[in-house]
Amino acid sequence: MIEKTLRTIDGKIRVRIPTMLNEITLGQLIAMQDKQYLGDLDAISILSGLPKEELANVINFEDFSVFGNYVHSLSNQIKYLYQGDAVPRKVTFLMGRQEVVVDVIHNLSVEPAGAFLAARDIIADEINDHIKQYGEDNWKTHFQPSLKACSHVLAHYFFCRVTKNRYDEYEAEAFCEDVNKLRVTEALPIARHFFTSYPDLLKQKIGFLQQFRQYWRRKRVSRRLKNLNI
Repeated sequence: MIEKTLRTIDGKIRVRIPTMLNEITLGQLIAMQDKQYLGDLDAISILSGLPKEELANVINFEDFSVFGNYVHSLSNQIKYLYQGDAVPRKVTFLMGRQEVVVDVIHNLSVEPAGAFLAARDIIADEINDHIKQYGEDNWKTHFQPSLKACSHVLAHYFFCRVTKNRYDEYEAEAFCEDVNKLRVTEALPIARHFFTSYPDLLKQKIGFLQQFRQYWRRKRVSRRLKNLNI
């Protein structure tokens, strides 16, 4: 972290921003990605947690120059996050004042069926959208899921094991707030593992009810044919 006290028109503020990628949270990265135009003060506001309005009252804009190189360096490091293959063995969630440490199991299918199905749909939709846009050839090489999609997949994956609650789709979605507090160097490699380890999800999803209807139609056709033969 780098910290500096800056003079404002009505006093002073202490600005503290990360200098290393493992000091940034997934939520901070999502906030930066959501900005249609990410200006200097926007980036410093998100990384420091200070309102942009407070930063706008700093007397001398040159005071921010000390942060510029670090922001630029972090943006370059982020580009390579998706390329790493190392998946953390454990992650730590901060639930209120309590730390909850959970193992990272590299198989979504061990989670409750509801969590698996929700995560599967998010992954499939994200991959299919990418292939529609860029083609299927070597899709894994260039594929980068959206940060929000990563957050949602991890929320469904970790919800039950962190909270010890029964699976609930809406509560799992709300659990994104806790997932977004994870360090981005932990969250993205885990999410990338799931997104690139399930190529079968590219296939058209057919629900059980639709399969049953198809089966029932085949049975009815078969009966008609038998009756005609008779």
